[in-house]
Amino acid sequence: MIIKNIEAKVKLATVIAIGSLIMAIIVVGINSLYAYRMVANARKSIYILDGNVPVLARQTDAQMNRPAEYRSHVNLFHSLFFSLTPDDKYMEYQMKKAMYLVDESGMKQYNDLKENGFFNSILSSSSVLTLQTDSIVLDGDRSYFRYYGKLRIDRRSSTVVRSLITEGYLKDIPRSDNNPHGVLITGWKTLENKDLQDVAKNSF
Repeated sequence: MIIKNIEAKVKLATVIAIGSLIMAIIVVGINSLYAYRMVANARKSIYILDGNVPVLARQTDAQMNRPAEYRSHVNLFHSLFFSLTPDDKYMEYQMKKAMYLVDESGMKQYNDLKENGFFNSILSSSSVLTLQTDSIVLDGDRSYFRYYGKLRIDRRSSTVVRSLITEGYLKDIPRSDNNPHGVLITGWKTLENKDLQDVAKNSF
C-alpha cells in the first residue's frame, strides 16, 4: 500500500513537472512574440530633434506608398518618352533613361516611331513636345494602369494638341539608380493618339 502511494505520488509529481515545463514554454513563447512585436513597432518609430524637443516621426510601410510610387513611375516614363526638343542628343538621352523603366514593349514603340520618321520630323520642324498628365488609373489587383494625357506639339507653323491614352502592367523589381521606384512597365501600348486641336501660327 505504501509502495502504491509512493508510485502515485511519483506519477503525480512527474505530471506536474511536465505540465509546468509545457506551461513555461508556452509563456516564454507568448512573451517572445510580444517582445518581437514591440521591437518591430519601435523600429518604425524614430525621434527627430527640433531644437531640444524630440518629435516622434513614424516610418511608413513601403506597400502603403506603392500606389503613389506606381503613378510617379508611370508619369516619369511618359514624360521621358514624349517630352522632347529638336535635339538628337537630348532625345537619345531621354529614350535611354526611359528604357530603364519599361520592358521590350517600350523599345518596340520607340523603333516603330523611329522607322516612321517621328524623331526626324521633330528635328526638321524644330518642334517642342510637352506632355501634360491628366490622370493615371491603377488596378492594383491586376497590376494594370491606364494613362491619360495631352501632348502639345509646338511647331514653327502651328501648335497641335493631341490626346494620348496608353496602357500597360506594372512589375516590381529591385530598385536601382536607373530605376529608383523599383517598377518595370510591361506590355505597354498606345490606345489613342489623335489630334484635338491644330492652331496655325501667324506668319508675321
